[in-house]
Amino acid sequence: MFTGIITGLGQIIDVKDLGASQAHGKQLTLQAPKHYLGDVTLGDSIAINGACMTVTSFDQSKDEFCIEISAESLNKTHGLTQHRWVNLEKALRANDRLGGHIVSGHVDGTAIVSQFEPIGESWTLKIVSPPALGKFLAYKGSVTINGVSLTVNSVKDIDAGTEISINLIAHTLENTALKSLQVGELINLEIDTVARYVERMLSLSDPSKGLPS
Repeated sequence: MFTGIITGLGQIIDVKDLGASQAHGKQLTLQAPKHYLGDVTLGDSIAINGACMTVTSFDQSKDEFCIEISAESLNKTHGLTQHRWVNLEKALRANDRLGGHIVSGHVDGTAIVSQFEPIGESWTLKIVSPPALGKFLAYKGSVTINGVSLTVNSVKDIDAGTEISINLIAHTLENTALKSLQVGELINLEIDTVARYVERMLSLSDPSKGLPS
C-alpha cells in the first residue's frame, strides 16, 4: 500500500530479459538516491512510476536495487525502460502520514498526455484515459499518475475517452519525474481504490458491469 507521495527519483540503469519470448518478463536495475536503501530489505515493496514492485536484490554501497517485472505488468504499464527517470515510493508503514490517498500500486492502464503547459506559477496537465476507465474519474476526485497522487480539476468525456485536467504546483514538478512529460506520451494510471469498491458493489445488481479485464 502506498500514498502517492513520491519519496525519491530513480533511474533505470539496466534492463535484462528473463527469457527469450514475449511471455517472459524483465529484470530492471535502478539507481536510487543516496542512502535511499538504508532501511530496505529483500522482498520490500517499492512503487516505480506507480507500479508496485518487489526488491529482489540491492547494493547499499552503490545505491542500486533490482526488481523483476512480469510480462503482464509490462503490458499494463509504460515508461519502465533503460535510462528512464522514474518516481519511487516505499510502501506505507502503519504509523506513516497518509499525505496523498490510498494507492495500491496496481496500474489500471495507460493514458495519453494531451496537454502539458505552464499556467501562471503552475502547470496544467491534461490526459486522456481509455473509455473503460472514464467512469472512475470524478471532479475533485483522486487519481494516481506515474505513482503521484493528484486531484482532478475537471472531467470531460470525448470520443477518444475521458480527458481530465490536473494542476501541478512547482514543488510537484521539482520533486517528481512528471517534469519530463511530453504531449503524446503514455503514462501509468491508477484509479481511486474507493471507486473500485463502489463499482464492484453496483455490479452485484448488474453482472454485466465491472472493471475491464
